[in-house]
Amino acid sequence: MLASVVSYLIALVTFVVVDMGWLGVMASRFYKPILGDIAIAGVNLPPAAIFYATYPIGLVIFAIEPALRSGSWLNAPLYGAFFGFFTYATYDLSNQATLRNWTSTLSAVDVVWGTFLGAVTAAITFWVINKLMPTG
Repeated sequence: MLASVVSYLIALVTFVVVDMGWLGVMASRFYKPILGDIAIAGVNLPPAAIFYATYPIGLVIFAIEPALRSGSWLNAPLYGAFFGFFTYATYDLSNQATLRNWTSTLSAVDVVWGTFLGAVTAAITFWVINKLMPTG
């Protein structure tokens, strides 16, 4: 149980820091020009906070804990990439199907980003948890 809580906290910090770096650079350069008038000014904090608090739980359950159980560091980024791909693809393709400004380019870039973000977050979390708690 302790390993799960520590894994969550590490994944949470990693996920938020890496994603904020991406959004800090790309929001005004990529997302806002495509989304135009459907993008709000600023951020709606309650749903953003819920997203950032819950997404790492999925990474822990579906990527990090299975990798820790297997003892294979390769499983962490692999399962993290799959989790990121499927979750971001669900979001992006649903938006593309229902929002007029959502483009194929936006979906493709965001799905690639989600895949990378899931892989990196899971890999870093796996590495740190093995350094802090070598027995997992």
